[in-house]
Amino acid sequence: MATVLITGTSAGIGLTTALTVARAGHTVYATMRDPARGSQLADAAAKEKLPIHISTMDVDSDASVKAGMDAIYGDGKHLDVLVNNAGVEATGPVEELPFEKIRAVMETNYFGVLRCIQAVVPDMRKRKSGCIINIGSLAGRIVVSPQACYAASKYAVEAVSEALAQEMYAFNVRVAIVEPGIVDTAMARRIEEAGSLGVYPQTQRFGHLFAASLRNPGKTSGVAEKVLEIIDSGTWQLRHPVGADAGPFLAWRSSMTDEEWVALNGASDDVWYERVERDFGMSIRPRN
Repeated sequence: MATVLITGTSAGIGLTTALTVARAGHTVYATMRDPARGSQLADAAAKEKLPIHISTMDVDSDASVKAGMDAIYGDGKHLDVLVNNAGVEATGPVEELPFEKIRAVMETNYFGVLRCIQAVVPDMRKRKSGCIINIGSLAGRIVVSPQACYAASKYAVEAVSEALAQEMYAFNVRVAIVEPGIVDTAMARRIEEAGSLGVYPQTQRFGHLFAASLRNPGKTSGVAEKVLEIIDSGTWQLRHPVGADAGPFLAWRSSMTDEEWVALNGASDDVWYERVERDFGMSIRPRN
């Protein structure tokens, strides 16, 4: 059985992944910024007597990551698997996104991933064993306004993962990217609640796309099961799209040139809604 560290486990994908991995018999170090928010995980772990250890780790902080890792390694343990799950989102047109929000997204979604990677790679390299799983997103493969900021952070995760996989290959350390589609989480529900119509119509209609998708959404359990599969199977596959919508979304994007993609997503509401509804066979337009 493996020793697995998972970041961002207070809710959503992280919480479900921690429970799924622990139920399979692996020892889980479940970290989060504020363990006081981890009562759901703690209660489940206690009730089921799962090997889950909850601790503080703010991936935005060098000191917090170091302290969290030192506590594990200081106990004479090592980590077999790192799951970089902690993440935040920001939605809005490039012109309107406050710089503090842009920086916050990159700090958590990209620099936070790098902090944790750099903390575990030396030991994995020396032992010539390990696995690093980065929870990305289809937004790391497909850019749709108003997700410029979030997509940029996930594209960065794709890039660093691919380079890291090359570097760690000779040391028998596996690297994988899990790329969920639209999953029913609090983050997705926030995107569903589209803002008021402004200069740029993309924000509102993207919210309508999420609202339509969330009528039959992907589940956090699908992502968690994929993480467990990667851990247990020994696969060297780099990219793992997850969810019933993942394949169709990727195929949709690849069916168009860059210029066609830009023209579609820059088109009028009528053109955009008609095309999306035709291609995906579901009602996107707001019902009112």
